[in-house]
Order: sequence, then C-alpha cells, then structure tokens
Amino acid sequence: MITADTIGGVGLIIVDRHERRNALDVAHCDMLRDTVRDLGNSAIRALVITGRGTSFCAGADLDGVYGDGFRNALYRMLSAVTELPVPVIAAVNGPAIGAGTQLAIACDLRVAAKSAAFAIPTARNGLAVNPWTLRRLSVLAGGATARAMLLGCQRFDADLALHRGLVDRIGDLDAALEWAGEIATYAPLSLRYSKKALDVLFESESTDPALDAAFEECWSSEDLLEATRARVEKRAPQFQGR
Repeated sequence: MITADTIGGVGLIIVDRHERRNALDVAHCDMLRDTVRDLGNSAIRALVITGRGTSFCAGADLDGVYGDGFRNALYRMLSAVTELPVPVIAAVNGPAIGAGTQLAIACDLRVAAKSAAFAIPTARNGLAVNPWTLRRLSVLAGGATARAMLLGCQRFDADLALHRGLVDRIGDLDAALEWAGEIATYAPLSLRYSKKALDVLFESESTDPALDAAFEECWSSEDLLEATRARVEKRAPQFQGR
C-alpha cells in the first residue's frame, strides 16, 4: 500500500508494505508513480517520501523482478519523482537496498536515520541498473562511491553515506518534515529553476548504444536465469559470464 497526506504545504508519501520490508513490485511502483503525480498536481511546495516500519525500501520484490514489466514500472516511477517541480526529500528510515537506493537518489535531498543503509548489489544477483542510476549516483556521491557500491557491492551506513555526500543530514522523519516545511516557505519559482538547472547542467541525457546493449545483455543473460534458479533452490548462484 502507498499512503499519502499533506501537512501544510508539504506532501508525505509512505511506502507501507512492511511485511515485505517495503520491497517494490510492479503494482507498488505504479501506485507510487501515480501518488507522486497526484500530489504534484496539488498545492504542495515540497514532498517527503519514506517507508513504514524499519525499512525504507528493501529494493525490488525478487518474486517479481525477473518478470516482464518491472523495469518499465520502476523507471517510470523514478522519472515521476525526478520530474516533480518541487523539492523531494527522502526520509530514509532504514535500509534502502537496490531499488530503494535508486528511489532515495531520485529524490533531491536525503535525511537518513542512524539505522539507514544503502547498497546496489546487482552483481550478486545478475541484475543491472540503468545508466541514469550510475550517472545520478556518481554526481551525488562521486565515482569512488559508485564503483564501491556497484563493483564491490559495498553497503554504506548512514555515517559513511553522509561523509560521501550520498546523505545530506542525519535525522528521523520529523527532521525531514521540519526541513521540508522550511523549504516550503522558500520562493517556488527559484526552487523550480534551481532544480531544473541542476538536472540540465549536471545530468544531461546522453545515449551510448554500446552501453544500452550491455545493459540489455545483463537482463537477457544465462546468469540472470541462474540467479533465478539459485533463489528458488536456496543456494549461491554459479555465474558463467554469459
């Protein structure tokens, strides 16, 4: 379930699927996308996104991530967050893994609880994240962080994420809402311009056919099928690089 509320000029979205540690499937990606767009059409001046319970978002629901449609649903949802004209704050209340880290970096700002953690362990399950994710992560936290996270499958706790620039402040949901309330008093046109300018100047769209082909190769590989089998059989996958 995705819940939404408004507090003054601040919108609040909660991913409420605690029994699955707020993991995302196609339905929840679509619901989150629609909720973001609905709030964006209201009079909010800022938006906070968080998770219910002890997790921000455990990533993709692996029972459905290998099926058709998940990637499209995920990236449509992330685009809705990045395209929102008002500042978006991720209140990272716990682990943000895989798609959870992608959701956090799609937001403009991140407030992380001490229990927060960030990781994109795609190399462990044969998956891949799109070039936008690599670019966004590198812009926010630097190439060294992106390499450690994607090549070394390193997990970053809140303090290290703050040190690397992946997190802006340490705090809980109340701290994120307080910051959002402050931002909501700022000049909307100035905020809209700054958000758009930062995206255009530092994250301009570029395409590389070879990169796109390598991304698609991961999603159609035998290694991905092996990861699926290994998950069902409760064993470590044996990757062959094909």
